[in-house]
Amino acid sequence: MNIIIAGAGKVGFNLAKTLLIGHNVTIIDQNDKALNRIQESLDILALKGDVEDYSTYLKIIDKKVDLFIAVTNMDNVNLVSTLIADSVLEIKRKFIRLHNHFYKDEVIADKLNIEKIIFPRKLTSQAIAALLNYPKANNVKTFTYTKQKLISIRAFKDMESFIFKSDNFAIVGIERDKNFFIPKTDEVEIKAGDLVYFFGVDEEIQKVCYKLEPHHINEIKKCVVFGGEDLGISISRALLETGREVKLIEKDIEFCKKANTILQGKAEIINLKYGTTNLYEDEGLQNADIFISATNDDEYNIVKCLEAQEKGIKKIIAINNELEYYNLMHSLGIIVTRGPKISAYNTIMEHISSTGVVIQKSFCGARATVYMRKIFQNSKLIGKNLKPIKNISKSIIFYMKNDELKIFDEKILLQKDDLIIAFCVDSESSKVQKWIYEL
Repeated sequence: MNIIIAGAGKVGFNLAKTLLIGHNVTIIDQNDKALNRIQESLDILALKGDVEDYSTYLKIIDKKVDLFIAVTNMDNVNLVSTLIADSVLEIKRKFIRLHNHFYKDEVIADKLNIEKIIFPRKLTSQAIAALLNYPKANNVKTFTYTKQKLISIRAFKDMESFIFKSDNFAIVGIERDKNFFIPKTDEVEIKAGDLVYFFGVDEEIQKVCYKLEPHHINEIKKCVVFGGEDLGISISRALLETGREVKLIEKDIEFCKKANTILQGKAEIINLKYGTTNLYEDEGLQNADIFISATNDDEYNIVKCLEAQEKGIKKIIAINNELEYYNLMHSLGIIVTRGPKISAYNTIMEHISSTGVVIQKSFCGARATVYMRKIFQNSKLIGKNLKPIKNISKSIIFYMKNDELKIFDEKILLQKDDLIIAFCVDSESSKVQKWIYEL
């Protein structure tokens, strides 16, 4: 594909770095430092120019563009650049990132012929809000084609190892001692401290949660959000909308005032003037059911989460802005939620790779991928005998008929609404991806 990326910041750089493999990528920005970094490390066309100026696109007017991605740090620039580029170039698909969520975004997308609008803060806030209904879970992923969910749960650190087997759902991944693997049998040994990934009906998965984490909270009511900038406000609003109690902590008094206005006084805003020495006792924070550190500094988020752990709060979440801190957060027993920039990158990549037939999502810090293909009514695969993929030793593939999940290890006859679901480690992902897309 010919791909144009407007914006050479962190998200634009990472997109270019990933997409240059197999695609012709052009990235546009006015920042010399950002463009020099790209030219020194990536084999792509780095074009200096104003993405809101039509003359910038005249330099590449001879290209037919398969995908235009606007990921500058300014919402209005992303919207305008998309309009200008579309007026000059022949563009098939358009994605844009917007920080601020607006009313009826699907109408705006339709009017501007934009295929996908990504709201990173909203994605992060929704990911945290989704955990409120799963007090013992670390992460919850949903899918368009099925009610089955991918739910991760951390096994209690003092738990005795046991062999686990269930006909109601599957274990599709385990992170143990910083290593991730996918079990290849339906009888799986779970050890203390494992982060276990279950796929199946959430009500059934919830039942086993109590065995893995018997001492955890059973209901989340009282929430503490540390960090009162835009993301912290967005998370607080999402929590308030579910009827939870929220205390928002922020050092900057101006951010406190802004948060109080946006949240309409529904959250208790605490101005952190003199550090956290007596904060927990003075404000009763140790009685919270969940603590979320939502600043833009991962190291600071880790410190705040460790403080909350020490005070006895059971469910601790850190916003992860830099992937290199992911493993450290996990090793410290902190639940990790993708920050806005990582959410934007992952969502764009998942949407590029997904089609109207195949859904693709990453999990376990992007060390694993799930591919899901549905057999639609007009599919050429209906009535076809399909053989399992050969020579994959570390991944696992299932098929689902009438909501019944089975390992795909022998030839099957495909029918309407069947699902092929592959859970892959990174080293085998490209092979499985090629197989499932080309069925």
